[in-house]
Amino acid sequence: MASLVVVDHPLVQHKLTLMRMRTTPTAEFRRLVREVALLLGYEITRGLALTETEIETPLMTTRAKVLAGKKLCLVSILRAGNGLLDGMLDLLPSARVGHIGLYRDPATLLPVEYYYKVPADIAERPVIVVDPMLATANSAVAAVERVKRDGATDIRFACLLAAPEGVARMTGAHPDVPVYTAAVDQGLNDHGYILPGLGDAGDRIYGTR
Repeated sequence: MASLVVVDHPLVQHKLTLMRMRTTPTAEFRRLVREVALLLGYEITRGLALTETEIETPLMTTRAKVLAGKKLCLVSILRAGNGLLDGMLDLLPSARVGHIGLYRDPATLLPVEYYYKVPADIAERPVIVVDPMLATANSAVAAVERVKRDGATDIRFACLLAAPEGVARMTGAHPDVPVYTAAVDQGLNDHGYILPGLGDAGDRIYGTR
């Protein structure tokens, strides 16, 4: 799929394997998520627009490249998205940050928004929506729809792992939004978890299980 980018860099794949291990402790898992997020961010931002400005080096005046336009906005899908957010901010410390909280209605299984806060000028910024897992993609699709309602048009989605079902759902609903991931796994089990996966990313990041 043209809108799917698998970041197969050796360091990303090595760190992902360490994250998959059930024996990896919480502190190590959290650190690995942060490191992989930074590496994913490097790939996601490859196409950002540049402009030139005049600067003084220690030796002379020259023209050099800088990022054009307004700073990126990183939008984290709560709560697990904050693990990726921290790593992205290591790479992009001046980025603006938004949060969207979603939970799954037990009757309809559809995502319900309970929190939303983004920069008022998000429509003028490139946006990266982050969530560790793209499983059914229901939350990811809803989050992208939400920022689109606020006028965002330059949107990317970043995750650690994706299932084929989630990729198909996301690219079907938002073909204009490229998906960046470290791996596409086999599929989903009966409970909607990615196999072989790495378990519940939020629980493993925050040590809640």
